[in-house]
Amino acid sequence: MASSEVDQKFLGRLAKAVEPNNALLASMLFKILGLSINVAGQLVKARKQRRLDTTRMTQSLELYFHIIWLSREGLVMLEQYVIPMVGDYVELKVLAYKLRASFYHIFVLFHNNPPVSPMGVVTTPQAATTATMPDIPTTPTPGPRVDKGKGVDRGEPAFMVPEMGRGSVQPTHPIEQGAIPVGPPPGFESQAFPQGIPPEPAAAFLLPSVDYLPTAHQYFREACALADALLWGSHSLRLSVKTEYAAFLYECVHDRDASRRLAKETIAEVYEASEGMDDDMFNDACELVTVLGKMMKRGLGSGGSRSGGRPSPSAGGVSQSGESTATVVPAVPPVGMI
Repeated sequence: MASSEVDQKFLGRLAKAVEPNNALLASMLFKILGLSINVAGQLVKARKQRRLDTTRMTQSLELYFHIIWLSREGLVMLEQYVIPMVGDYVELKVLAYKLRASFYHIFVLFHNNPPVSPMGVVTTPQAATTATMPDIPTTPTPGPRVDKGKGVDRGEPAFMVPEMGRGSVQPTHPIEQGAIPVGPPPGFESQAFPQGIPPEPAAAFLLPSVDYLPTAHQYFREACALADALLWGSHSLRLSVKTEYAAFLYECVHDRDASRRLAKETIAEVYEASEGMDDDMFNDACELVTVLGKMMKRGLGSGGSRSGGRPSPSAGGVSQSGESTATVVPAVPPVGMI
């Protein structure tokens, strides 16, 4: 994603390399690097929570706002100041196109309409009202008073205003002060949300609530095409592009077969590459190949049977290795990247 350690290494290295000839480009790359480091911690917290709580204004909703805002600002800097100036560079061009797809990947995960991930926030009318209105303390209703004797009850009413606080002006009703949220009158609920249309998501003021999936998919294809044309098979930046694209196919497009196939093909390209690399790039490539190996088996049972995606052979069939397969496990929705 935009917070990948490999991407951050290339951002710092390439920003330092272009600084003598293009100070503006280097400045923007350093800013995107700082933003990437910041959003990395936010994404880790969001993935640990798995499901953002939008029923009240909590740290979960603030985290959601922060991720969307950082991604939006990073995309603006990338599209306005970086991509137009990367024509003469190789690695920087691939990195810029990959980061653009990564930012849209974040939009699809957290802010897509319709939602395609369990981490996306779906705002209901009740959640929207509760998230924007503070909790109103309620005064308990006094119980029946038990008096003894025949004297006159001189107890003060429950809502009696003290004599010193009274004035010539009538006291303001709580509704007039805006302390109590006002909903539509009885019988007009359908007009408040016509034809069952829900209110806008909580972060609609930061980013339009639209379907970002087709755009993100197209940008990943462009980034992969550039990586295939400009970088060799074992290049860590190329592996970073393919790794995130495989995760995107699995958790957003829900094409599990394509995700596993891409991971398998990428690993084969690494072993077929004959170009040399330094120790740092070799270590990064080893880590990414390990991740791709896990993604190649993602969604498969212990016996190699498919647990999701397209239908699998029925129980009692024969696998490619000649052994009988176990009963097919029901499909399970993806829960995020590994």
